[in-house]
Order: sequence, then structure tokens, then C-alpha cells
Amino acid sequence: MSEQIVGQEAAAPPRHNPSLADYYNASQLRFDSWNRLKNCTLSLRRDAEQGRPCDDLHQQAADLIELIAPIESYWAFPGRRNFDRLGRLLQGGDYAAVSSLTERIVRAMMSGSYRRRHIDLGLEDGVDENDDKEEETSIDEFAHQRPYFEMLVVDNMSPHQESMLRASLHRMRRDEDSFIYEPIVVPSFEDALIAVLFNHNIQGVVVRYGFPFASRHKLQILQDLLGSVGDLSADRDGAVNRGVMLARCLGKLRPELDVYLVTDQSVEELAGQVPGNCRRIFYNQEDYFELHLNVLRGDEARFDTPFFTALKKYSKKPTGVFHALPISRAKSITKSHWIQDMGEFYGMNIFLAETSATSGGLDSLLAPQGPLKKAQELAARAFGARHSFFVTNGTSTGNKIVVQAVTRPGDIVLIDRDCHKSHHYGLVLAGAHVIYLDSYPLPEFSIYGAVPLREIKRQLLGLKKAGKLDRVRLLLLTNCTFDGIVYNVERVMEECLAIKPDLIFLWDEAWFGFAGLAPTYRHRTAMHSASMLRERYKDPAYRQKYRAKMADVDWDDHEALLKRHIYPDPDQVRVRVYATHSTHKTLTSLRQGSMIHVHDQDYKAKVEEPFHEAYMTHTSTSPNYQILASLDVGRRQAELEGFELVQKQVEMAMVLRETLITHPLLKKYFQVLTVGHMIPPDYRQSGIESYFDPEHGWNDIWEAWAGDEFCLDATRVTLAVGHTGLDGDSFKNQVLMDRYGIQIN
Repeated sequence: MSEQIVGQEAAAPPRHNPSLADYYNASQLRFDSWNRLKNCTLSLRRDAEQGRPCDDLHQQAADLIELIAPIESYWAFPGRRNFDRLGRLLQGGDYAAVSSLTERIVRAMMSGSYRRRHIDLGLEDGVDENDDKEEETSIDEFAHQRPYFEMLVVDNMSPHQESMLRASLHRMRRDEDSFIYEPIVVPSFEDALIAVLFNHNIQGVVVRYGFPFASRHKLQILQDLLGSVGDLSADRDGAVNRGVMLARCLGKLRPELDVYLVTDQSVEELAGQVPGNCRRIFYNQEDYFELHLNVLRGDEARFDTPFFTALKKYSKKPTGVFHALPISRAKSITKSHWIQDMGEFYGMNIFLAETSATSGGLDSLLAPQGPLKKAQELAARAFGARHSFFVTNGTSTGNKIVVQAVTRPGDIVLIDRDCHKSHHYGLVLAGAHVIYLDSYPLPEFSIYGAVPLREIKRQLLGLKKAGKLDRVRLLLLTNCTFDGIVYNVERVMEECLAIKPDLIFLWDEAWFGFAGLAPTYRHRTAMHSASMLRERYKDPAYRQKYRAKMADVDWDDHEALLKRHIYPDPDQVRVRVYATHSTHKTLTSLRQGSMIHVHDQDYKAKVEEPFHEAYMTHTSTSPNYQILASLDVGRRQAELEGFELVQKQVEMAMVLRETLITHPLLKKYFQVLTVGHMIPPDYRQSGIESYFDPEHGWNDIWEAWAGDEFCLDATRVTLAVGHTGLDGDSFKNQVLMDRYGIQIN
């Protein structure tokens, strides 16, 4: 689908001086520019062969190569050597070779074949007999190929030094290596940040010492990427070790990346400065073989799926079945005269992996000690939690577990009226007293938004005045809502804690499990916000800020408190946050696969035992091992390619918006609901009305996501279909599903 979209854009008129107004992000610019170059060089080749003038097309191709050059410095494929060769061929007038080389590069980029096998772009005739075999490769063959990634090296090297580094790392490769990687070298602090935001292939970063701060590239779209990082001025004066500072920034942008620090400082000088995302420190000059082994080991740590691996090993064992599970080892299917078609449909492995055993290398979900325990620990690492728990019967059950674990009969729980029904059932079971919070309405579209912070504070202040604040136990909100409204999670929790310092939060992120995998979204997730608040309240600087901001507070003047940002007392505040994810909804998992994530600083002392009891109450003693294995694999995917997939997901949604808004026929019948439609102005401090409009192009949404009370999840495209003459259900079922086979929510 993405290839089709890029191909359509390639036919559009050339764009000059590209910016975020023309493209949603740099990836779109890259693919679009390469497609334009392919079409341009194809026309150039044709005109040259037919003896027509080529000067204009030659200049267009040269301009496109100049535009692409700085962008390609952040990718390993096609590489500097091949890209420079492209320029030389154009300069020399060998238009046939230029066209052939460009076409092969674009084909490999679009199909991703360079990630699966070596693409020899140096062939004299421009033809590789493997080019057309990509579609013939089976899923099984792909599954057994070594995964490919790219490693970023931050060092101000000469082209010769880069070439030597690349050759040295290539010599380290061994047949037994689990992965294949290619190095990319960037010369500065800013280039490193651009690279990790731009290139989703990067899985590790080697940070050397002595590199400059500023990038030499001034292309606006690359500078716009840096705008999302925040204020970096503190580093420009070199007051902080630049390598350490870069490692910290990388940890904030892409916490899943492994960082290897090369330094000339002593252990004593670095003590206490190195962030937790640094896997190893090399002193002065690393050994290439040691570096190679460490890079592979870092990826292997994220690639590891303890429970899935254990289940695969178990399925291969010759096991006798003497327990109450006839389908185990497919015995009841292969020996049947009537249901063998089930075995043919699903294949044997799913039945070989069916068992009720908790031994033989497997584990018990109710009391995990082996691979399941480790799998859940890896999930906690991936999603920024202190503890994570697998759930095999959906987030409905996950919600009930948390509610029952943290509330007692008579506790007051604040909950949005439009929450999922599982919360109501959980609160009934817990015996809690419920106060419903009203979301803002959108009567024109017959839907509701989310609960304004003012409404939450009003209820808490009212309970404080009534002397009931001590009974308030939990605030339960849905983030994001089914229609894509996203809370400013950190702000909500901070202001609520200013009124009730030990308030517990449960964020139902059933539809937001992917959010922690991308920098923009991550800041509005429960686990990230909890971590940020914990760090903030431990900082002595916050104590000074608290005293200055809260010195004149009149707790009896509720109207004034509703209008101002209030801050919690660092000596009293407790950060206690829970989140539930429907992994099967927005990540990879079999149906009903879900997770509970915990960032509660009082969990061990106050919640662990009741949580375990609630977990035992709602979890089957016969959990589905296939669901558990899929949760383990889904975590692996989230860490290794979640950043890439979320980036592509947002791209596709944005391109769909643009197409619907600008297509002369479609826009007559369909209205894309914008941020302005879904979020009233009072909750949009940035003033952004739409992510895209035909006159001005794309708007920069970073500001909105940084400060607005509510944002709209860009991956959710809500269509008003009234102008088609059909209601929503009829359009969905009769037109999209029955006529075209398109499924939507």
C-alpha cells in the first residue's frame, strides 16, 4: 500500500524547498524524492536514446540528487559509495546506467529486499538475476533469514576512516552470528538525533568522543526533526560530557536502543553520569571484535522470547500424553475420522504446543518462576513499567484485576461515565462507591470526547471540602478514547496529586498499547508519565519550584484553583500508576492477549498480595499457551520494530487524510473530522485546527502534543459519511464490507 501511495505522489509536479508543509515527515520526503528521481532518469534515458534535448531533465535529476544527498547520509542503503556513483554517472552523461541504478535502488528500498539479502549495485550491466526472485521467496524462507539492522556510529571521521571502520566490522562477521548489520557514521550530536528519529533500521548506537554539536546539513525538514527534541542549548557550551549527554537524549527519544560509549575519561570521572541505556563503556579505543560481539548481544537480549522459545522446544519433545487434554499433541484430531480437516487448516505445531503442563521447560502463569516470569520482566522493560503481567482473557479481565486489587469496599472511585463496561463490573465486585465524571459532548456527531481536567479537579476539591478526601482511592480514565482523544496524562496526574497526594491512577490504554513505541506518543502514556513524575519529585529543583508556585494558594478558593496549574508537595506525594493494554488490538498478539503494567512505588508494601489474589481470582488455571507465546513475541516486535511500524502507521493515516480532503470527488461525500471538530478550542492551547489543510499543507503537531489538554491520535481517521445518503452502519456493512471486503471498526 505504501508503495502505491508513493507511486501516486511521484506523478505530481516537482516540489522545491521541501518542508513539513509539503510532507508529513522526512521518510515521506525520502521515498517521494527517490520515485521522482526514478521517473526523471527514465525520461532522461528515453529522450537521450531518441536524440531529444536533455538539459532540463538533466538539471532536474541533478537537483533531486542534491536534495536526497543529506537525507541518505542517515541510511546504510544504498550507501555513500553507490550514491556518489549515481552522481558521477549523471555527470558523465551515462543516462542508461543512471536510470538502471536508480530503478534498482528504488525497487530494493520499496520492497525492503536490502534487509533480506545483499543487493549488488556495482554490476556493470545493471542487472542482478536475484532482483526478480523477491516475490518467489516463501514465508518460511524469510523466517529463516538473519534479521538485518543498522548501527549508528557518532564520530567525526574522514571518508577513508569510515571506509576502514566499515571494512573492519565486515571482517568480524561469522556464519554463526544471529544478525547482519551495517554501520552508519554521522559526525555530530544533532546528526545522531536526526538519524535515530529518521532511520527506523537503527538498533544500536556507538558514541565516541570529540565530535561537534551542530549538523552541517541545513535542510529544513531535518532541522524540524530536531525541534521535537526540545531545548538542547545546555549542551552547546560543552559543560556536560557530550557523549553522556547524547546517550541521555537517545534514551529519551528511543529507549529501546542499545548505546555503547567510547570515552577517554576515567571511571572515576564518569561515575554517576552514565545513563542506564549504556550497555557498555569502552575506553580510548574499542576492540572491533568485542564491539561486534556486544552489538549482537544487545540485539539478542531484545530478540529473546523466553516463553515462546520454551514452547517451541517443548513441542519438539517426544511426549506421552496422560493428562486431561485430548487435543494435546493433536491426538484427538489425527486419529479422528471426522475432524482431520481442522489439523490441515491450522497445521500441527499449534497442537504440538498444546499442553496443560507447567513443567518440562514451561511455566505456570499463576506462579511464574521460569520463562514466563522472564517474559513478563522483558515486557516491563519494553513498556517502561516496574512490573508487567500477561492476561489471556482480554483487557476486560485486566481492568477487573487492577480495580479489585487496589480498592476496598466503601472506597470512592472517580471514573469517566463513558468507560468500558469491564470497569463497572470490577467496581461492583470491589464494593466501591462510584462518582461518575462527564466528558465534554460533541452533539453534532453524537459522540463524547474526554473528561476535562477542570471537571476532575472540581470533584476532588468538592470531596476535600466535604471531608471525604481520605476515602478517595482511584481515578480511572480511558486513554486514548475509542474515538482517539488523548489526555495530557502527566498534567492530569500532577494536578490531581496536588489535591490528593496518594491518589492511585488506572489508565485504560486498551487502544493505546502502541503509544510507548514512538517519541511523540510516549509522553502521553501512563508508564512514561509516571516515570517522569517520579524523577521530577526527587529533584531538589522541584522543591524550590513547589515553594514558589504554591506559596500563595488559598485552598478554599476553588474557582482560583480550577484556573491555575497546581503542584503536589514533594514530601507527601506518592506516584501510583497502573495501565492496561489490549495487546491484541494495536500490537501483535492472538485474540484476548493483554497486559497489565505497574508503576506504583507502594506496590510491594501495599498492593502485591491483593493484586496476586485478584489475579488468581480472574485468571484461568488453564491459560492458553498460544496467547502467552504471542504476547512474548509481540513484546519482541515492539522493541525491535515498534518505532518503525508506528511511524509507518502514522504516515499512512496522514496520507489517507490528505487524499480524502483533496480528492475532488471523495471530498464531496466524505468529511474527515479534524482536531477542530473533535476537541473544543478551550482544550487546544496550540490553536491547531487540523493536521492537514489543502492551502497550508501539514501542520507541526509537536507543539500540540507537548502542551494541549487533549490531542487527537493521528492513526484514527473518523469519517462523517452523511453526504453519501447512508448512515454509518449501512456504509460500513453494505458498502465497505459486503461490496469491497474492507473491515473497519
